[in-house]
Amino acid sequence: MRFSSGRDFRDWPSKAVTIFGMSGVGKTTLARLLQHSGWFQYSVDYRIGTRYMGEHIVDNFKREAMRVPFLRDLLMSDSIHINSNITFDNLSPLSTYLGKPGNPARGGLSLAEYKRRQNQHREAEIHALLDVPAFIGKARDIYQYPHFVCDSGGSLCEVVDPRNPDDPVLKCLAANSLLLYIEGTPQHTRTLVERFRRNPKPMYYQPAFLDAKWAEYKQAHGIVADDDVDPDGFAVWGFEQLLLHRIPLYRAVADNFGYTARMQDIPDIHSDTDFINLLTRLIDQTAAVPYANPDP
Repeated sequence: MRFSSGRDFRDWPSKAVTIFGMSGVGKTTLARLLQHSGWFQYSVDYRIGTRYMGEHIVDNFKREAMRVPFLRDLLMSDSIHINSNITFDNLSPLSTYLGKPGNPARGGLSLAEYKRRQNQHREAEIHALLDVPAFIGKARDIYQYPHFVCDSGGSLCEVVDPRNPDDPVLKCLAANSLLLYIEGTPQHTRTLVERFRRNPKPMYYQPAFLDAKWAEYKQAHGIVADDDVDPDGFAVWGFEQLLLHRIPLYRAVADNFGYTARMQDIPDIHSDTDFINLLTRLIDQTAAVPYANPDP
């Protein structure tokens, strides 16, 4: 959604904004602040982990529990109930399910199983993003929130074609909300990599990108068999490659469908008034142009 001026945005009676960008740029912190100021907060990752992948996650818990004789007996007699306690602030059940590819003895998944779960996540994320208009309606009609903020996952740019004006996900989001990219800094990127080295976490990769990087990693480390890959080793190396891959995709989404804010602007936002002022300035600084044509 583009506006001809900042005043047009200010005059929009029921505002809806979708925030996207790398992990750690302030998306969730900003969305939580807006919620405290009377905005409805919609978390894409939470929606993925509850509505679309909740059953997969719980089934994985049960599969692990069935390996323990004591728990197996209790499960088979319906004596215990296993569920996922996923929250906006704790998405560990979703991350744990996605896992990391590599040596099973070191906690890895077979490449085939990893790809299967990656595809589940891709479909779930697309569905969760396409649910945004419905939740904008629910926020207003049921809960009486005047404004809406979507806290999107870091992999939004991986499940869309940012140079296609008819991309169904981006077209849906842009028709119902203002898209705001929070751009990180080179220092932030380095910080993310170092943080990830200390605590590697599962990530989502585009299928072709995953295949290319998997082969590149194995060749660089002289590995032949998939099961000989160190899951954490690939995760750390792949994460840095993924960050570099995502930066131009984020920028293309913003250039063609929305607006860009700097990461360093976010700590100055202490209320929804500050947030609206920031967006007003960004809109006034950006030429009001239609969606860009895709690259030939």
